Amino acid sequence: MPNEPRRAPDVVLAVDGARHQLDALDAHTTLLDCLRDRLHLTGAKKGCGHGQCGACTVLVDGARVLSCLTLAVMQEGRQITTVAGLAAAGGAICADPDALHPMQAAFIAHDAFQCGYCTPGQIVSAVAVLDEARRGDASYVTADLRPSGRPVPLSDDEIRERMSGNLCRCGAYANIVAAIREVDAASGVAGGGT
Repeated sequence: MPNEPRRAPDVVLAVDGARHQLDALDAHTTLLDCLRDRLHLTGAKKGCGHGQCGACTVLVDGARVLSCLTLAVMQEGRQITTVAGLAAAGGAICADPDALHPMQAAFIAHDAFQCGYCTPGQIVSAVAVLDEARRGDASYVTADLRPSGRPVPLSDDEIRERMSGNLCRCGAYANIVAAIREVDAASGVAGGGT
């Protein structure tokens, strides 16, 4: 039937370890709007809505994604992690449902908070930064861009460059670098930068 209206798709999303059935999801719905408006998961914040501030950063299969720039229907079958699901996604043994991911604890310890809009995206990005460096992924400031398979030491410049997609008008970035360096050093994998 050529003129039959198309039905909105049913989508199943895996978010923070839980499966969510979304019936008749508008195919144009961004992942951010789906998380916030359909699933009522408000950890990812709606900042600029144009992928310029990073407030909406989530992990999709462990990689950073700006949830305002991707469609929810494209994420079916993938593991989506918001700031609220970091502790469980990091393999933490969670007898305590309020347990924090080491990066969340480091942000608290170093007073690395900015406004409530920016902090969740900053923390999610910081977790991804460590994974990217451990894999040996180069950044714009990495001295040797050839793939080595070895972890990239996280200097302050490396951390600043890798976090440059997360912006905040508060401008209190110095303590974020310290928090990331603490978690990096505790992991004993990619550390050693200066």
